[in-house]
Amino acid sequence: MSSSSAAPGDGEKARAAGAKPPMRDALVAAAFRLFLERGYEQTTVDDIVALAGVGRRSFFRYFPSKEDVVFPDHERCLADMEAFLAAGEEDEEPVARVCDAARLVLRMYAENPAFSVQRYRLTKRVPGLRAYELSVVWRYERALADYLRGRFAGRRDGTLRADVIAAAVVAAHNNALRSWLRSDGQGDAGAAVDHALGYVQSAFGAAPVPPATEAPDDVVVVVSRRGAPLWRVVQEIETTLGRD
Repeated sequence: MSSSSAAPGDGEKARAAGAKPPMRDALVAAAFRLFLERGYEQTTVDDIVALAGVGRRSFFRYFPSKEDVVFPDHERCLADMEAFLAAGEEDEEPVARVCDAARLVLRMYAENPAFSVQRYRLTKRVPGLRAYELSVVWRYERALADYLRGRFAGRRDGTLRADVIAAAVVAAHNNALRSWLRSDGQGDAGAAVDHALGYVQSAFGAAPVPPATEAPDDVVVVVSRRGAPLWRVVQEIETTLGRD
């Protein structure tokens, strides 16, 4: 569950329009161009900065490592998710909230399908990137679990419930996301993720409370002889009610 809104083609588009792309975007564009031409492991940071026309210091100002340039926006995405969860209301259903948080990640993937597919293919080919991606996924899962632990605090098995639901949300999201990426970004990614997260909500979410209904009024029928005194009728009613 990581994301990026910077695309390898953004820099070329900006130059074609006569505008210089932001340095961060230029570094991402240069990196992916070289990854495709030479391969990830054969490309060095020096190669990237040379193509981008900047110095090594500029690269490390934006990216701590070469791996980070493959996932340029995951820090921002994680911060957005944590802020979204923190802004939730106390009476909001917590499972629905974490599912909505997962949709924030999908939205960033869907902003640039071509780049997302390209990165997916690259990550599949490079074991080191797959390991890095797993560490990113774990951080998203921890953010969801931390929120749920707070919401389930004091409940029996609250921590266990929080961790299981967080793992289920990530698994459902990633299952749908990877299917979409394998299809080269074709189809409605949002609908696929909604369908997958629906399983999580049906399994762990709170059942809707049925609307309150008023109990029907009791009806008492008393049979009495015509002309019976009123006190006798009242006595019959009291006797009948006393049997309930």
